[in-house]
Amino acid sequence: MSPDVLTAPSAYGPADFARDFAATEAQLADLAWFETMVVETNAVMNLVGPATLPAFWSRHVLDSAQLLKLAPDALTWADLGAGAGFPGVVLAILLKVRPGGHVHLVDSLTKRCRFLERVVEDLELPATVHNSRAEDLRLKVDIVTARACAPMDRLLGFARPYLSQGSTGLFLKGENAEQELNEARKSWSFDAELLPSLSDQRGRVVRIRRLSRAK
Repeated sequence: MSPDVLTAPSAYGPADFARDFAATEAQLADLAWFETMVVETNAVMNLVGPATLPAFWSRHVLDSAQLLKLAPDALTWADLGAGAGFPGVVLAILLKVRPGGHVHLVDSLTKRCRFLERVVEDLELPATVHNSRAEDLRLKVDIVTARACAPMDRLLGFARPYLSQGSTGLFLKGENAEQELNEARKSWSFDAELLPSLSDQRGRVVRIRRLSRAK
């Protein structure tokens, strides 16, 4: 991984991503089109913070794609609170070439689901958009994930139907990840592992297994 990812994230671009993830020209084209759609739609609907767009490839693409390095054999994913499509759309683009790969994009906001449906249709992604509250679905997947969805104690409630069916949780969190885990332990019992983020030296990926209510 290039040190520029951490020292100059805005300089990280398609060539860097292709090097780090062996991305194909078709995948890079899909990701570039997705960037255009996010930028255009963000002007009329709040998808991501405008200040993050100049660092799109590090802040959003790399941040999302790093999950595949942590679960390289996982084929089925559920992205809770999918919003702008991070990490779910990025994962679906990279899983297009893998037989059986599929991503469930779950969001309760209808207008965001319409955006995601357009992306899925235009890019012919192996993905399904669910306009629903995450906790109301019972999807059996290999990995359940989320980014900027909710504090960990609430997020575990959203993810419980998936984790209870054997899914592993991989949640993208910021520098307060450990504090969020400590708060969540007041309500939940779980095995957790904090992993470094490739896109932000302050960030963490939280791996969760064996979730139950605290006694």
